[in-house]
Amino acid sequence: MDHDQHPVGLIGLGLVGQAIAQRLKAAGIATLGYDIRAEAREAFAAQGFAIASTAKEVGAISPTVLLAVFDTAGVIDSVEGADSLLAGPAPQTSLLIDCSTGDPELLQALSERLAARGVAFVEAPLSGSSEQIGAGTATMLVGTDAATFERATPLLSAISQTRVHVGGAGMGARAKLATNLVLGLNRAVLAEGMVFAERLGIAPAAFLELVLATPARSAAAEAKGRMMVEERFAPQSRIRQHLKDVDLMLAAAATHGQGLPLSQTHAALMRAAVAAGDGELDNAAIVRQLRREKIKIS
Repeated sequence: MDHDQHPVGLIGLGLVGQAIAQRLKAAGIATLGYDIRAEAREAFAAQGFAIASTAKEVGAISPTVLLAVFDTAGVIDSVEGADSLLAGPAPQTSLLIDCSTGDPELLQALSERLAARGVAFVEAPLSGSSEQIGAGTATMLVGTDAATFERATPLLSAISQTRVHVGGAGMGARAKLATNLVLGLNRAVLAEGMVFAERLGIAPAAFLELVLATPARSAAAEAKGRMMVEERFAPQSRIRQHLKDVDLMLAAAATHGQGLPLSQTHAALMRAAVAAGDGELDNAAIVRQLRREKIKIS
């Protein structure tokens, strides 16, 4: 892939997209960005990056394109919709790398349609916050065939230090959903424990110290505990986005006849948090919803 002559396209300039852009910049890889939101494009341009006015413009210039959009509907629209990457008369894009968390079945079907058009597809969702992605420490879960994985590795390695090839198209999303299930519940359990301890007279800071010094310690406690204690909820990842992921987990589990009772409870908590206006806050803000969960004592 000749990144010297052609910029890498980047569609989706939210938290994840901006973090990926910083990784590419650090590696000396030119980036051409696009987002459906004008304000996101303007903010990206203000950071010194090149921007396009449509996804089709990106497709006309960039042989390799990264996707960091909200969901699989956004992926499909970016690739196959009006003014999409492949909508032009002679699109240059021949390699698509999807870093979003999406629907495994739809992504597998998209991969097959793209292959028929001569476009290789890589699922590359990242397990970690936007801060961790920007630092290169988020784990990338790669779903594609072996040859395409090898072809994409130079670029993937610029984004993430740790990459796990989990299988073909669709497997990246499945792996991300399964690991996100555990991560999300870890955060929620930490928040519930903190609120419980608070009700028992243990200050949140003291509780966090206890957790970090006992077998209850977790990566979630290390990453989100201090944010919960200090009530700092500027988003590194958002409640609204994780709710989208949990809804995908529940749908996939239902297809396979599997109940996920803990995730159902987690989804209900997040829906309540979104209804209370916390959807755009960091996932650590789930502690706010747990503080709202009161019962009447007769």
